[in-house]
Amino acid sequence: MSDNKGTEKKNAVTTEIAIIDEHTIRDMIYEVRGEKVMLDFELAEIYGYSTTAFNQQVKNNIEKFEGDDFCFYLTKEEFKNLISKKLTSSWGGRRKPPRAFTESGLYMLMTVLRGELATRQSRALIRAFRAMKDYIVETQGMITERDILRLSVQTAENTDAIRKLESEMATKDDLQKFMVNFSESYIGREFLILDGKMIEAEVAYRGIYEKAKKTIYIVDNYIGSRTLLLLREVPKKVKVIIFSDNLGYGKLTLAEFTTFQNEYPDVDITFKRTNGKFHDRFIVLDYKAKSEKIYHCGCSSKDAGGRTTAIAQSSCEEMYHPMVDGLLGNGTLRLR
Repeated sequence: MSDNKGTEKKNAVTTEIAIIDEHTIRDMIYEVRGEKVMLDFELAEIYGYSTTAFNQQVKNNIEKFEGDDFCFYLTKEEFKNLISKKLTSSWGGRRKPPRAFTESGLYMLMTVLRGELATRQSRALIRAFRAMKDYIVETQGMITERDILRLSVQTAENTDAIRKLESEMATKDDLQKFMVNFSESYIGREFLILDGKMIEAEVAYRGIYEKAKKTIYIVDNYIGSRTLLLLREVPKKVKVIIFSDNLGYGKLTLAEFTTFQNEYPDVDITFKRTNGKFHDRFIVLDYKAKSEKIYHCGCSSKDAGGRTTAIAQSSCEEMYHPMVDGLLGNGTLRLR
């Protein structure tokens, strides 16, 4: 990585540094090729660089931005369309279309730009993104359920990407504190107790599910989109049955399930009812096989880590067999 601490002051636009809030960020986010993106010259303004110096930093670390899922140049037609929608003098005089950064590209950018100003502005961006996320949650009626699930999917995928980046950058003192703040504050790392040990909620569920060789049965009356997202990496050979009466606020909808199926077609999930007979939550792996494991869960997976909860493995699987046999005979749960 190029050390640009010395160049930050040299290339910075020192007269005005963009004040970042959710309103500013919304005005700087555009939709191109079905992606939400931010443009190089507006990001340069945020970080106090000239556009040329900003793009030079990207060029110096271009291996981190390979692929259109991180950044790409707009075509002349795309640029023309954006200009027609947002007339502003700051767009004038460009000889070629700008580079657009996707959400993943923005997170990567935060690991490239160094120095006190870059760290401060990255934190401000994170807070603005978090405020925008809270706004979306509070106004769910204004967007579709499909949009909400896509946001959940993207957030989950970005969580994995950023954690990998965090481990890679851990030796860089000027970014270490920022990455810790980013992981804990923006992504919202949530923890639970698994067999007496504190563990990150998503890691706990993923670790349980990956032990399954044939089947996963989930008994939980309160399911939602996160219930599905935690199952997104289940191998195609593993059949999943969710037993639920689908109760409570934010219950799983048919639109959310359809979107999940389109995103993860290899995950085989069906639904059966519990018929109002269950309060606790259970995960049953490889029912009646030699590899069978049964876990008693203190809360619904959709709320995992949001409240203090624990998951414990049972030492007597046979005790649960009558319960599971009864569930398998129940009717199909139909989502709406």
